[in-house]
Amino acid sequence: MIDLSELYSEVPPTKLRNIDEKFCPAATSKFWKLVGDFVFYKMLKTRFYAFRFKGAENFHSKAPDMPIIMYAPHSNWWDGIVGYATCNWICHQEMRLMVEELKRFPILRHAGCFSINKKSPQASMEALKYAIHELANPNCNVYLYPQGIIKPPNYRPIEFQSGLAYMVEKAVKRYGKVGLIPVAVNYFFLRDNRPEVFVEFGKRIEVFHEEKKDRKEFTDFLAKNLETLCDGQMYDISHAIFDGYDTLFQQKLKWYRRIEQRLKRIEKPRSGV
Repeated sequence: MIDLSELYSEVPPTKLRNIDEKFCPAATSKFWKLVGDFVFYKMLKTRFYAFRFKGAENFHSKAPDMPIIMYAPHSNWWDGIVGYATCNWICHQEMRLMVEELKRFPILRHAGCFSINKKSPQASMEALKYAIHELANPNCNVYLYPQGIIKPPNYRPIEFQSGLAYMVEKAVKRYGKVGLIPVAVNYFFLRDNRPEVFVEFGKRIEVFHEEKKDRKEFTDFLAKNLETLCDGQMYDISHAIFDGYDTLFQQKLKWYRRIEQRLKRIEKPRSGV
């Protein structure tokens, strides 16, 4: 039996297990993209009734030479596949995602994942430098979970580690500018027996070379920015406000749900009295 008290640890896996993992970069190709698209699409459609997204114009309206970092909350196993779908199928870019203990799942390198060792801040540096380097690739999106570890669903307050602010600082020095897009991700049961994925892109934050920011204050600002976006998404869905959402896919109803819908349309016979 699973001990629920052990589901969420405040210590990253590589530090908890005292693991020294050699850095592994992403290893994408056209062939593996076709494989990833097929496998991940099949997995999502097997488990979810629909995948809906909103605010993608905040990405598509960026300048062509604007490096982009997306950042999202991390609460469960599906987040990585949703991140892949967001980058590849909505933004039409390759994903670059940090993954701890990547050697246990090396095939994920072909989906755009690269390793990070959180045993110490120094051990994490190679992954951060690689992510900054990949920002120069116009075909890639760096997709981050700045909380650093998996948190319970809708955990508050959202707090970030300093890696994202460090990346912004170094990226701006190298490229002169960088755009940040918060991404709210949640999973809701609506009127079907399967959950739906909801992804909302927040307003793009653009940082330029001439701007100087305190790293801690900027980290807190970005965390609060994501928390506000996630809370707004939760409010809208809980009040049945679905304005602006597009649909990546939506399943057909199961046979028993189709029967249920038909039965609801059958009028009760009148007594004639």
